Amino acid sequence: MAEFFLENKTIIVFLHVISAVVWVGGMIAMRYAAHQSFLQIESPGQRLERIAYGLKRLFSIVLPFVILLIITAVIMLKGYDLSHTDFAPLGHAKEGIWSIMFINLIVMIKRRNRAERALGDSDVMLAKTQLEFIGKYQVPANIILGVIAIFLGTYLSSNI
Repeated sequence: MAEFFLENKTIIVFLHVISAVVWVGGMIAMRYAAHQSFLQIESPGQRLERIAYGLKRLFSIVLPFVILLIITAVIMLKGYDLSHTDFAPLGHAKEGIWSIMFINLIVMIKRRNRAERALGDSDVMLAKTQLEFIGKYQVPANIILGVIAIFLGTYLSSNI
C-alpha cells in the first residue's frame, strides 16, 4: 500500500482534499446561502418541500465524495504509516471526526427522508421538526467538525 501511495501521492491527496472541500463547503453553502433563500418562500408546505429537495440534492452530491474521502483516508494512513509515528493520535482523531460526521450524515439522510414522507402524508409539523433539527444542529455540527478535521489534515500534511 505504501508503494501505491507514494506513486500516486499527489492525486490521492488531491482527491482527499477536494472531497473534504465539497462535503464541508456544500454544507456551508446549503446552511448559510440556500437556506436563506428558502425562508423567502411564504407557504410553509412549499418551503419545506424545497428544503427537503435541496437537502436531497446536497446529499446525492456529497455522498460519493464522502466515500472517496474514506477510501483516500485509508490509503493515506497506510501510505504514511501514520500508526507508527508521533502523529498517530492526531490521525486517529481525524478518523474519529470524519466517522462522527459520516454517522451524522446518515442520520440527516434518514431525517430528510422521514420529512419527505411526512410531507407526502400532509404532516407539515413532523416534516418541519425533522428538517429544522437538521438545519439547526446537524449541519452546523458537521461544519464545525469538518473545519477541525481539515485543520488537522493540514497540520499533519505539513509535518509528516
